[in-house]
Amino acid sequence: MNKQAEHLSTVDSSGTAGQSSAKPACSYFIGADGGGTGTRVVLADASGKELGRGSAGPSGLAHGRDKAWQSILLATQQAFAAANLDVPALTDIAVGCGLAGVHNIHWAREFVALNPGFGAVCAETDGYTTLLGALDGKPGSIIALGTGSVGEVLLPDGQRREVGGWGFPVSDEASGAWLGMRAVNHLQRVLDGRAASNPFASAVLTHCGGDKDAVFAWLALANQTRYAELAPLVIRFAPEVEVARAIMLEAGKEVAIMAQSLDPESALPIALCGGLAAPVASYLPADLKARIQMPKADSAVGALILIQQHLQAQ
Repeated sequence: MNKQAEHLSTVDSSGTAGQSSAKPACSYFIGADGGGTGTRVVLADASGKELGRGSAGPSGLAHGRDKAWQSILLATQQAFAAANLDVPALTDIAVGCGLAGVHNIHWAREFVALNPGFGAVCAETDGYTTLLGALDGKPGSIIALGTGSVGEVLLPDGQRREVGGWGFPVSDEASGAWLGMRAVNHLQRVLDGRAASNPFASAVLTHCGGDKDAVFAWLALANQTRYAELAPLVIRFAPEVEVARAIMLEAGKEVAIMAQSLDPESALPIALCGGLAAPVASYLPADLKARIQMPKADSAVGALILIQQHLQAQ
């Protein structure tokens, strides 16, 4: 079992971390997908029928475990509103969470301990819930590209293995934050004369405030989310500016390295997932591009599958 598979965390309706409890008779299920940019939830009834969806701000655990719950609660309220339902007592809701940062066991334990009262909670990595949603729980591998990035494989014997996912800035290759950091690095080179000016660098400069002093101020406040906000500029200028295209091609190579590590024999299905999947797919090596399939569902649905499987196993 991989380093993330060991971090599955559960909370019963009393809020006790790490203990098993009788299967709660919850009327509603929430699947929550949370990262550094935002939170997306799907609401289902006890039969598994989807009722509504909601969204809110970041719930990646690096942003704070209490803030993660705030975002999940807000998105849950939106999902019930979209379904034209009043929000019931939290004890009547079971929630599965696929969150960036669960690989940090201390953050994961703190998160589940802060359960605001849900009848059941199951927390896993967003990589695993992405895999569950993309492949409907069947064996195969996924590479998820969003604010961060991670690759995970579910083998036919049930074992799981992950690559990447170590967190920004040391990892998250081919992610939005990774693209954005390279965009700012190019801008720095243009500003101090190490690289020629171009429309791409000018657009990054405008985004960061318009002059060198503003860039320094922007960098002082920059985090994973702010860097990821620059990814659309890399994608936009890649067809016409060589340095932006080179960044995207490098991203494609990083995805190929992850895919090879996950499934050296190229024997299993592979899905490219997340908000950056489509733009990065255009820059993948040809052999990998031919194998990539569309995910069957998203990470929020995968988180819904997670909590349903967890309760069925009790």
